[in-house]
Amino acid sequence: MDKKQLILKELRSSDGYVSGQQLCEALGISRTAVWKIIGKLKEEGYPIEAVTNKGYRLLCVEEQDLFNREEVENRLQTRWAGHPLLYSEETGSTNNDIFALADRGFPQGTLALTGTQTAGKGRRGRLWISPPNVNIYMSILLKPDLRPDSAPMLTLVMALAVFEACKALYTSPEEARKCRFGIKWPNDIVVSADGGPFMKICGILTEMRMEEKEIRDIVIGTGINANQTEFPEEIRETAGSLAMALGHEVNRAELTAEVWRFFEADFEAFCEVQSLEPLRTKYEAALVNRGRKVRVLDPQKPFEGTAMGITPTGELVVRPEDGSPDREVGSGEVSVRGVMGYV
Repeated sequence: MDKKQLILKELRSSDGYVSGQQLCEALGISRTAVWKIIGKLKEEGYPIEAVTNKGYRLLCVEEQDLFNREEVENRLQTRWAGHPLLYSEETGSTNNDIFALADRGFPQGTLALTGTQTAGKGRRGRLWISPPNVNIYMSILLKPDLRPDSAPMLTLVMALAVFEACKALYTSPEEARKCRFGIKWPNDIVVSADGGPFMKICGILTEMRMEEKEIRDIVIGTGINANQTEFPEEIRETAGSLAMALGHEVNRAELTAEVWRFFEADFEAFCEVQSLEPLRTKYEAALVNRGRKVRVLDPQKPFEGTAMGITPTGELVVRPEDGSPDREVGSGEVSVRGVMGYV
């Protein structure tokens, strides 16, 4: 724990003021050093009150969107997911960052978190738009003992964790706007506010490296539209954010920690059997496609039908309109859209 974190810990643990002398003695540094660290914390947005002959006091930060390593680590309740955590104000791609850290020997659970990406990656080589200081961009390093054909299912595990975190934090009676969260198969997190259309608020990209026909490592990158309020015209009809749905800003550090709390448990349940079976009931309950008419955009032969659920390996089960047997649709093969729109 660095000096800045230690000072935050001292301030958080006190009900009143902490004198500069107390901080000097606790950290073994000079008053000038304490003063500089306090100044840095204020620059980062921490509401610290300084009173002559009393010292320093940290005011309430729970309602503020302070997004940095200290705030996320302070909220993490996991054993390994998110440890260690590396935060940067700006990076090219957190997925690339994690692969570089893996090459340096970093362990499973290592998390790269940033306020801005300049080269974020989406599915099928698309660019993931990453405006600065409003959203969550993060990637985790995994080194699971899995069969290579099991790895794609981790994208659905990640989607379930994000859904569970959003539902836990933002569907309380205290929320003024009533939001319904869901998963659009296979891994888009969507939200509907006050009965409106579903809008995408999260994208997930899983990448894997192999070594002698075995998994070397896996990176799951997750981008969550948290406090963004403007979107490019080409995605405006389908993209949204938590802030737009809820009508207020969200605390990104709180949401980040909650995502990894759910992911750790779901990932371990999945790895135990290398199947989505232990998570299938929860996933299908979140699946907004289920019971809806969908159009399967198969390059060979598109068709329409009703989404029924998923298989234990994550394929979408679709019952064709023409009465033919149910078909299992793989996410790597085709795209699925609602007949009347995005969902």
